[in-house]
Amino acid sequence: MRKLFIAGNWKMNHTGTETERFCRELRAKGLEGHKADLLLCPPYTSIHAMVSVLGDSAMNVGAQNLHEKDSGAYTAEISADMIRDAGCTYVLIGHSERRRYFHESDEGVNAKLKKALDKDLSPIVCIGEKKEEREDGVTEKVVRKQLLAALEGLSAEAAGKVTLAYEPVWAIGTGLTASPEQAQEVHRFIRRTLAENLDGHVADRIRILYGGGAKPANAEALLSEEDIDGLLIGGASLKVDDLYKIIEIADTINK
Repeated sequence: MRKLFIAGNWKMNHTGTETERFCRELRAKGLEGHKADLLLCPPYTSIHAMVSVLGDSAMNVGAQNLHEKDSGAYTAEISADMIRDAGCTYVLIGHSERRRYFHESDEGVNAKLKKALDKDLSPIVCIGEKKEEREDGVTEKVVRKQLLAALEGLSAEAAGKVTLAYEPVWAIGTGLTASPEQAQEVHRFIRRTLAENLDGHVADRIRILYGGGAKPANAEALLSEEDIDGLLIGGASLKVDDLYKIIEIADTINK
């Protein structure tokens, strides 16, 4: 049985002061005893504020990216050791916005994933197709390529430590959302691809989150699908009430 996972990606939102206020309000609602694993990924400048308030709670803290090198002349980048020292236990890798705006490649995602695992950070690797790719009927081809490139060179045991997030790029920040049936279809394909290329037991163990327009109104329907093991939430994770409602919805899901 795969434990549900509710993760929030704040992107470039919330200052340190705003983060501290948000986290105090969220913690007051109660973070212990929920059914799902919980994670928030704030901007780097807000990690300290989040850890200071939530560090001893059930809410995990993660970074939104990392560099594949340990140190060096890489202005504005951040290393796995820096992330861990700041109090993070998770890291997002290959988010569609990193791929789109900062031209991250499949090979770069693979290098970052290996570094995260080497440094004992729990990685969440994002994959997903663009609007034109879905319209052209090549969703599975694109997702398969990104998935296998990300896991290139990893043993089945190492791959089993990875969480995946399926993000239909056309549904991120557009107001659109893949239907539960559309999302489940791709999640099932991802799990089948994992089984064919790694190991059936590992494929059954890896959690696959849905990211792309998840909110309280559709959380229950998405989480009820067999192969959707949680949500990677954008905008809804920036509001305490919306985030907590999704956490509560996860408590009602029986699989």
